[in-house]
Amino acid sequence: MESEPARENLPPAKRSLVFVVTEDWFFASHFLPMARAAIAMGLSVAVVTRVRAHRAVIEATGARVVPLEAERASLNPMAAGYAAGQLAGILKALNADIVHCIALRSILVGGTAAAMAGIPARVYALTGLGLVGARSDRIGRAARLGLKALIRGPLASARTRFLFENPDDALALGLDPSEQSVTVIGGAGVDPDAFTPQPLPPAPPLKVAVVARMLWSKGIDVAVEATRLARSRGAAMELALFGAPDPSNRRAIDEATLRDWSRDGVVWHGPTADVAAVWAGHHVACLPSRGGEGLPRSLLEAGACGRALVTTDVPGCRSLVRDGIEGFLVPPGDAPTLADALVRLSGDPALVASLGAAARTRIEAGGFTEAAVTDQVCAVWRDLLDA
Repeated sequence: MESEPARENLPPAKRSLVFVVTEDWFFASHFLPMARAAIAMGLSVAVVTRVRAHRAVIEATGARVVPLEAERASLNPMAAGYAAGQLAGILKALNADIVHCIALRSILVGGTAAAMAGIPARVYALTGLGLVGARSDRIGRAARLGLKALIRGPLASARTRFLFENPDDALALGLDPSEQSVTVIGGAGVDPDAFTPQPLPPAPPLKVAVVARMLWSKGIDVAVEATRLARSRGAAMELALFGAPDPSNRRAIDEATLRDWSRDGVVWHGPTADVAAVWAGHHVACLPSRGGEGLPRSLLEAGACGRALVTTDVPGCRSLVRDGIEGFLVPPGDAPTLADALVRLSGDPALVASLGAAARTRIEAGGFTEAAVTDQVCAVWRDLLDA
């Protein structure tokens, strides 16, 4: 009978990193490079999420997928508390060394679970403050104060690290972007080899596209109204909308409204699986967000494709786009000013081309690539593992 190998001869157990994210599609669309980077570091990686249609693509990275039902849109504290209790058990079973929580709800639930499970090494990755960040009224200010008290209070530990996609969100939660515990990254990053500049399509008309979830908060209605205003002033332009309503989001635009908008130079195409092809066929990327963004992926992808960027002067969007350099910044909710920008671009093809070229340079040199972002995140994980 063979003797069991001596314990000292066994390979050391892998350190464990657990991502917590509400939806599998969100992880699949934005964070697969991070999973691959963690596995390349030699970590055991698990993704705890609500599983729908993207388990296979996540598991293809080498990560394990663990289901957890937690409605993203629910504000029920009892439901959140129940989810945190379930998650605490999962984190213990996975023997997590680091808990990496992505987006606000996952931070609240995952941070609570990590505290319950006694796991001090936590990464809180804010991907935008959503409606809490967009509101400037008393309710919005009170919500931000409450979040600040939670995230920097009972949900924080001495080994908590914060990832922000723009410096404004850090400041909104009372954190100095220069603090050692804070890292500002270029969103989820973009692969500049997958999104490359193609020749601009013939003009006129100026072809403008919005690629986003069809939400009121994304300012889709503002883009539609601005297009109608610009066309009424003689601008030769068309607006294409690419994206689906998000049924889990209370700010989703219903399909009947989207179909009704599809006239007079506006067409809703629904979701697309080939974003690079969209930008190959358009001159300008437009995202008139009302706020609450982290750093919109649609702008990163369009910029990498060398397209002029027209967006709003809100956190996240203004972190990438500098007015008059990569594109134009307009006030949120201001269709007439957005129309002014579109009219200007429709009459100046050389400007459209120069803004697009500057956008590509900004992506490559400004820290907005997947490689740059994953390098920063890996440094945070190494710091926590060495602590």
